[in-house]
Amino acid sequence: MSFAPRDSHEAQVQFALERGVPAVIGVLGTIKLPYPSRAFDMAHCSRCLIPWGENDGMYMMEVDRVLRPGGYWVLSGPPINWRNNYVAWQRPKEELEEEQKKIEEVARLLNWEKKHEKGEIAIWRKQTTSEYRRDQDPQPNMCESNNADSVWYKKMELCVTPFPETSDFNEDAGGPWKPFPERLNALPSRISSGSILDVSAETFQEDNKAWKKHVNAYKRTNRLMDTGRYRNIMDMNAGLGSFAAALDSPKLWVMNVMPTIAEKDTLGVIFERGLIGIYHDWCEAFSTYPRTYDLIHANGVFSLYKDRCDAEDILLEMDRILRPEGAVIFRDHMDVLVKVSKLVRGMRWNTKMVDHEDGPLVPEKSTWDPNTSVLKIGLVERSAVTSHFD
Repeated sequence: MSFAPRDSHEAQVQFALERGVPAVIGVLGTIKLPYPSRAFDMAHCSRCLIPWGENDGMYMMEVDRVLRPGGYWVLSGPPINWRNNYVAWQRPKEELEEEQKKIEEVARLLNWEKKHEKGEIAIWRKQTTSEYRRDQDPQPNMCESNNADSVWYKKMELCVTPFPETSDFNEDAGGPWKPFPERLNALPSRISSGSILDVSAETFQEDNKAWKKHVNAYKRTNRLMDTGRYRNIMDMNAGLGSFAAALDSPKLWVMNVMPTIAEKDTLGVIFERGLIGIYHDWCEAFSTYPRTYDLIHANGVFSLYKDRCDAEDILLEMDRILRPEGAVIFRDHMDVLVKVSKLVRGMRWNTKMVDHEDGPLVPEKSTWDPNTSVLKIGLVERSAVTSHFD
């Protein structure tokens, strides 16, 4: 996942998305990053001009939060190799030396092991266990929050996120991650440890099986899904990430969005599966440029937000981020889809309503919606030309 500020001159995020690379508009400022704890295998900063050593190392502590145990932090560019580059960078060598000194001090506080420094690249590795927390001097200030994944509009804290509890100090905190693609269908440690309420190993397997069936039905209806036509795909209500797992293909990638009002926060599970995602509230605009996604999957989104914000506003945001001739799959209750289909026709989207893959009157019970009801699938395609003038 790449993120960068909105930049009207460079538009780095827009270029990345147009190349089919996962990216969002974002900034490392005062608010926590919209990702769960222990999400990434590696964090990379290349000339990103972030003052890592300032504010008592708060930005590095946020990187520590989102890195899984054993994950790597790679820093390239200033101040690394300042002795040889201070003239080219047009900065005083004393200032650069102090900047790197602060970074090294914070890394030692976090007990990151420095693995490599050559040229303008330095690499640190986060510890895999919590044992060092007990004998380190000075001791880092540990965060008191019981939920390190509660980040939406939460300010960064000057503290270190605790490791998950283990039965042995030498045990990998959070459990070892399997290599990809085996990781995609392996049971995530957040589920095996019971961290996600009412989600068991059996629930996980059933969800995988159900979404393989759903995706096969989607492919029969939209035959472009396997052709490479859709590269950038978004799942607006990702659940356990099983829609993305069922689509698994080198031809595409899926942005798994976890609504901030979802009953269960499973974004950490999605990352443990080797997928990517982000927290978001669909009553607000998504952090991306217009026309950046080829296919959007909306499973139960309008039922979830029916008392929160207007369906028209969500549809307008979907229209903004969907590319011309892009497609949307709505999966929801029949009365909701009838309303949505009327709205999208007014937006000049081509629409098609199809029955549940098992038949027109088949009820479906979901992990995320315990109420049994008849569901239908709506398929729409955005026109290449959305407006005209007389």
